Amino acid sequence: MLPMPGAPSSSWVLFRQRLSTMLGHVDKRVVGSFWLFGLINNVLYVIILSSALDLVGPAVPKSLVLLFDVVPSFLVKLTAPYYIHLVPYNLRILAFVALSTCGMLLVALSPSAADPNVNGGSISVKMLGVILASISSGGGELSFLGLTHFYGPSSLAAWGSGTGGAGLVGSGAYVLATSALGLSVRTSLLAFSFLPVIMLFSFFVLLPAKPKSHDYIAAAQHDADADTESLLNDAVEDDRPASPPMLSQASQSSDTWHNLKVNFLRAKRLFFPYMLPLLLVYVAEYTINQGVAPTLLFPLDETPFEHYRSFYPTYNAIYQLGVFISRSSLPFVTIHALYLPSLLQCLNLAILAMHAMFPFLPNIWIVFAITFWEGLLGGIVYVSTFRRIGEEVAENDREFSLGATSVSDSGGICIAGFLGMAVETGLCGWQVAHGRDWCTRL
Repeated sequence: MLPMPGAPSSSWVLFRQRLSTMLGHVDKRVVGSFWLFGLINNVLYVIILSSALDLVGPAVPKSLVLLFDVVPSFLVKLTAPYYIHLVPYNLRILAFVALSTCGMLLVALSPSAADPNVNGGSISVKMLGVILASISSGGGELSFLGLTHFYGPSSLAAWGSGTGGAGLVGSGAYVLATSALGLSVRTSLLAFSFLPVIMLFSFFVLLPAKPKSHDYIAAAQHDADADTESLLNDAVEDDRPASPPMLSQASQSSDTWHNLKVNFLRAKRLFFPYMLPLLLVYVAEYTINQGVAPTLLFPLDETPFEHYRSFYPTYNAIYQLGVFISRSSLPFVTIHALYLPSLLQCLNLAILAMHAMFPFLPNIWIVFAITFWEGLLGGIVYVSTFRRIGEEVAENDREFSLGATSVSDSGGICIAGFLGMAVETGLCGWQVAHGRDWCTRL
């Protein structure tokens, strides 16, 4: 039966009920704060990758910039969950803003690749700046994900959407500044270096204060330790030495080692249900983006392009659009089987790599569709992973688990960075050997 005129359709009613159930009472200040956290924390990473050619010039592999942009972040995410709880969130924010701003200033103020004075030392200074920005981004991601534990599902949904928007905003802003507005690379990067200051406003002004979030110290870690004590005792009781009660220093050392064992045990339990599918999807999608996409070329007269250099940024823009849509879908889409989209992403990698070697896709529009699908899969695995942690992990373990699992995306990008250099070189060489030299014209 058709709905009465002016009455909401049943699908709209169900949509509103689902949104209300998922988010509950949404605090606009929380949503705005975490959306800005996600945007600003990730946007410099995108801007640095977008400016890779201008930073190092044509003679230096662009994957080098990717590795400098992601390896420090990966190392931070790998180690920080075991000690960062000792640092209050307000001090973390100040440190992240200082690191990312100083890093971008180093990148911006060093001679550009087009400057005749550019040399290996200048590139080293730029890469130092990239390292500082990467450290800030990695520490920021695990901290903000941990902070969502205190602000509910709406904060995680806003964070995911903000990180998805960073891809579109970062790449678009750099092209707009350097092409449409005609600003120099240095001027553009100098302007972008002040973006992290927005995080200060978001945290200290916009975000509603929560006692645990703004003044959080080691107490929460000790509460979590109590819940996992029996599990740890079962695993390590035989090899844990007794601490002499009269030696306070030895007792403290034993407590530190004990806490590390607790956290390692937690991380071990996160690997298969959460970390591995997130790692797989990132390895596959960034291998596509960095290694396969530059070789997905067609004759120009069969495409909407006039130059071969236009293929790659277009693929990246379509991918980023898919990521943004899927990372913004958390209130509406529920994915519990994390391995399914991860394996579908691996299938995308296989299909596109096979096409690069043995062209069988009839036109570029199908490649566009697969690239968009790739972005959707990557984004949905990211937000669904952290949503499942928020729903399934015990409350006292949740903050640690959210931060510790974030290592998987950076680890996947690191692996893909090394794979991408070999894959792009191998596929381009294969194409040239078989009479398709388009990849040499980029």
